[in-house]
Amino acid sequence: MSDILIVDDERDIRELVSDILEDEGYATRLAGNSDECMAALNAEPPALLILDIWLKDSDMDGIDILKRVKRDNPDVPVVIISGHGNIEIAVAAIKQGAYDFIEKPFNIDQLLVVIRRAMEASRLRRENSSLKRREVTSAEMVGQSAAFRTLVGQLDKVTKSNGRVMLTGPAGAGKEIAARYIHANSNRADGPFVIVNCASISADRMEEVLFGRETSERGVEAGLLEEAHGGVVYFDEVADMPRGTQSKILRVLVDQQFQRVGGSDKVRVDLRVISSTSRDLEAEISAGHFREELFHRLNVVPIKVPSLEDRREDIPVLAEHFIARFHEAQGLPSRDLSAEAVALMQTMIWPGNVRQLKNLIERVLILGDGSGPIEARELPGETEQPGADGRVVLSGALATLPLREARESFEREYLLTQINRFGGNISRTASFVGMERSALHRKLKSLGVVTSTKAGARVAHVGDDADASIAVK
Repeated sequence: MSDILIVDDERDIRELVSDILEDEGYATRLAGNSDECMAALNAEPPALLILDIWLKDSDMDGIDILKRVKRDNPDVPVVIISGHGNIEIAVAAIKQGAYDFIEKPFNIDQLLVVIRRAMEASRLRRENSSLKRREVTSAEMVGQSAAFRTLVGQLDKVTKSNGRVMLTGPAGAGKEIAARYIHANSNRADGPFVIVNCASISADRMEEVLFGRETSERGVEAGLLEEAHGGVVYFDEVADMPRGTQSKILRVLVDQQFQRVGGSDKVRVDLRVISSTSRDLEAEISAGHFREELFHRLNVVPIKVPSLEDRREDIPVLAEHFIARFHEAQGLPSRDLSAEAVALMQTMIWPGNVRQLKNLIERVLILGDGSGPIEARELPGETEQPGADGRVVLSGALATLPLREARESFEREYLLTQINRFGGNISRTASFVGMERSALHRKLKSLGVVTSTKAGARVAHVGDDADASIAVK
């Protein structure tokens, strides 16, 4: 996309403009009517379109072509050529999205100034799109646990298709990263990745934000769906989409076209749709908050993104990844992790999941002294920490139990934590706690601890026959 397409029904004018531009080093293509223009646009979009507002013996005039270009190739700047009597129409064309207009008979210096500015605008748009694509491609999936490998395997299966994907999982688990991974590895990677944050857009603005609008004062303003043409639109927390908008999105999914707010023209789009939710959509349907038809349209390929609790093995890898990212992007210290800090992070509760881990690492790097490995004492948020003199502060529930029950309760909680920390790997757990594998199996059986498969990994939990009064939740 590096040449200039010149469309004018007067052969002398289009050839004159072509000669001038080629003398300046530009490559050009010529078209004498709307059919030739559309054929050239469909063959390959130009870097710039110079368009006569009136085209004799054509099915479409300049305004019709402009609307089509702004719909199908919104990044292509359009410069309108207008006669003396067409200034009002040319101004109207600016409101429809034209970059500028040149009045006939035009001054060559004026023509070249407008062309240079329009070409620079085209170059900046292409560079901006390229930067956005590199940003998307750099969104990495990080991990090595069984649950993580299962997730990546599922994502890889859907990257080459055009099927709609519904990502489910708790807040902060990485649903947006998973959506970006699908886009970056798909045949739409060169297209845009547009996020619709359904929870942050007010209901009264949702349709304008999605579909765009047309007004006499501001002309055409593209919406997010139009910006996503040729790429992916990602509906984040789709359960928060207003019910009135849901029916219109359903129609877009069926027809692949819509009307801007205040407009009458149909806007055709080519989109792949990825959605996410941390809520139970079937419960939302039962409560009358979400349209069942839209759910079935969006939920073609459901993929569950595991919580950080289900992939505790990945915590050290993720933490090291975030340390490297913060060092590169913000110049924060590049610190190692002590074994004690790793062990503590793998046993902590993470209601905010990967996002919470990322925020914790950033806070430690900002507030820490910047030298040596990150130590366990630098990690905030623990409710039971060693006292200043090294003593362990007991919880109230544990302190009120007889010694035998307290010891069993502690052993059960401790072993549950360690087994889940090591992804259900009994051999690694036994090595860490300093027990023979067979002895650990006997101890787990005596404590009523069993292992089961969850999210692609083996995890430990309290069996049904364990004493409920001392079972660890």
